[in-house]
Amino acid sequence: MSDVMYQQPIIEESLPEPKKRFVFSDYFGPSIVFVFFIGLWYLLSEVILPPQKRFLLPTPHKVIDEGFLVWRTGERRGFQPILVSVWDTAKVALIGLAITIVVGMFLAIIMSTSRWLERATWPYLVAVQSAPILALTPLIRALIDGTQRQRLFVVVLIAIFPIVSNTLFGLVSADKSQHELFTLQGASRWTRLSKLQFPSALPNIFVGLRISAGLAVIGAVVGDFYFRQGGVVGIGAQIDVYRNRLWGAELIASIIMASVLGLVVFLAFGLLSRRAIGKWHITNRGQ
Repeated sequence: MSDVMYQQPIIEESLPEPKKRFVFSDYFGPSIVFVFFIGLWYLLSEVILPPQKRFLLPTPHKVIDEGFLVWRTGERRGFQPILVSVWDTAKVALIGLAITIVVGMFLAIIMSTSRWLERATWPYLVAVQSAPILALTPLIRALIDGTQRQRLFVVVLIAIFPIVSNTLFGLVSADKSQHELFTLQGASRWTRLSKLQFPSALPNIFVGLRISAGLAVIGAVVGDFYFRQGGVVGIGAQIDVYRNRLWGAELIASIIMASVLGLVVFLAFGLLSRRAIGKWHITNRGQ
C-alpha cells in the first residue's frame, strides 16, 4: 500500500474588502495642530506684536466677524467682494490648468517617442520652472495682449512642469517585458502608447495633476498681482488692495479663501485619481 498522502485541493475564497475603520489619530492629530495654530495666532496678535502694530494681524474672532460675517460695507469691504474675486481667480486657474494639461501631456508624449527630443527639450522646461515671474512681467506684457491671456499664460508657465515630468516618467517606465510582447505582436506605436504606456502611466499622471492643480491656483493669484485691468479682479488683486489700505481682517480673510481654493482643487483631483485608478496604487493610499 502506498504511503503517498493526498492533500485536499486548497480552495481560495475571495474575502470581502475590509471596511475602513475609524482611526482616532487621523482626526486627533489635525485637531491638535489646529488648536496650536489658533493659540499661536492669538499669542502673536495679543502679546508679541506691539499695540500699534496689532491691526496688521487681527485676532481670529475679529477676522471672522469683519472678514466673513459682514457681507458688504463700503467699497470693496466685506465678504461679497472676496467671493467675487475668488470666483474670478478660480475660473482663470481652471482654464489655465486645462490648457496646461493638454500642452503638458502632448509635450510628454512627444518627448517619450525619442530620446534626443527628451534631451533637447528637458533643459528648457527646467529653465521655465526656475524663471522668476516678476522678472518676466514686462516681457509677458509686451508679447501677449489682454489681461486674461496674460494671467492664463502665467498659470501655464507655473503649472506645466509637474505635468510634463510625471507623465513622461510614467510613459517611459512601462514594463520592458510588456514592450517585448507588443513588439512580437507587431503593435503599432499608437497601440503601444494607448494600450500599454498610457494605462501604466496613469498613477504618475495623476500625481502630476494634483501638484499642478495647486500650482495653477498659485499662478492665478500671482497673475492677479501683476496683470489686472482698471477694476479689481481676482483674489490676488484683492489681497493687494487690502494690503495697501491696511485692512487687516479682510486681508487675512482673502488669504484664507485663496488657500481654501487651492485645497479644494487639490482634493478634487485626489478624488478623481481615486475614481480613475482605484485604491490599488500607493498614490491613493490613505484617501
